[in-house]
Amino acid sequence: MSTATVQEVEDAAAALVAAFAEGRLDDYFGAFAPDARFVFHTTSRRLGSTAEYRNLWQRWVDEDGFRIRACTSSAPVVQLFGDTAVFSHDVETTVATHAGEETVHERETIVLVRAADGRWSAVHEHLSARTTA
Repeated sequence: MSTATVQEVEDAAAALVAAFAEGRLDDYFGAFAPDARFVFHTTSRRLGSTAEYRNLWQRWVDEDGFRIRACTSSAPVVQLFGDTAVFSHDVETTVATHAGEETVHERETIVLVRAADGRWSAVHEHLSARTTA
C-alpha cells in the first residue's frame, strides 16, 4: 500500500466529526471498524466494539433523550505511520438531554488504518476531558 497523505487523514477525520455533529449515526458508526475500541472518560470501562458503543449510544437516547447539538473540532494534528495514522484534536461539543444542554471541552485521539481499497477506518478512539486553562 502507498503511504498516506495528511490531507487524506484529515478528510476522513473531518467526515467522521461531521457525521457525529450532524447526527448521521449510520455514517458516524460506519466510519469505525467493527472491532474498534473506545476509551471515554465518561464511561466506567473500555468499549470493545463499534456495536457495543452504538448500543450504549442508543441507551443514552432512550434513557436521557441524548442528542448532539453542535460539535467543533480545532487544533488537529496528524501523525502518519505508513498505512496507520493518529489524528488528535480538541473538541467542543454541545449535547442535550432531558436535563438541558451542556457544552463539554475534550481532547480526542482517533487511530485510523488504511484498507487495501484506500478507505480509512477508525480502529480506536480515546476521549478525555480538557481543562479550559
